[in-house]
Amino acid sequence: MKIYWELIKSFVKIGAFTFGGGYAMLPLLQREIVENHHWCTEEELMDYFAVGQCTPGVIAVNTATFIGYNLKGVLGGIIATLAIVFPSIVIILLIASLLQNFSDIAIVQHALSGIRIAVCVLILNAIIKLFKSGIKDYIGIIIFVFALISTYLNILPTIAIVILSAMAGIIIQLLKARKENV
Repeated sequence: MKIYWELIKSFVKIGAFTFGGGYAMLPLLQREIVENHHWCTEEELMDYFAVGQCTPGVIAVNTATFIGYNLKGVLGGIIATLAIVFPSIVIILLIASLLQNFSDIAIVQHALSGIRIAVCVLILNAIIKLFKSGIKDYIGIIIFVFALISTYLNILPTIAIVILSAMAGIIIQLLKARKENV
């Protein structure tokens, strides 16, 4: 029963303090899930996040569901999902009731601009950490550049980039294994 309360506390905290969407939650996820609780490794978190990004729905919710499911099965997935969305529901209801009345005030507009900048910094920090732990050789750099260019120029849908990158990783590992056996 203790693990369920830990899931609730952790994902409510992540949900309450994540502003700016799924990418902005990466530093909090890493600290809470990997460093504090050791529920998964950084590599596993990257895998959950990648799958969460290319499946339908919100990245944060999908990632929480995967982590909860990995820990405690279906019930863990349901609890983690509900815990991560609960703060957002409460916050959105409060903001929606107040923002309409105050959205024209300059200080509110400036505060929102500042929040957007802080979210960009959080996303950049997450990218740097993921890059350091995810790119291990020159093949990884090639896949990274391909994915970056494809995403930036909107050449391929995200799911196609993920699938092609996965296929490249599989083929490269198979070729390495074949080369070692020869």
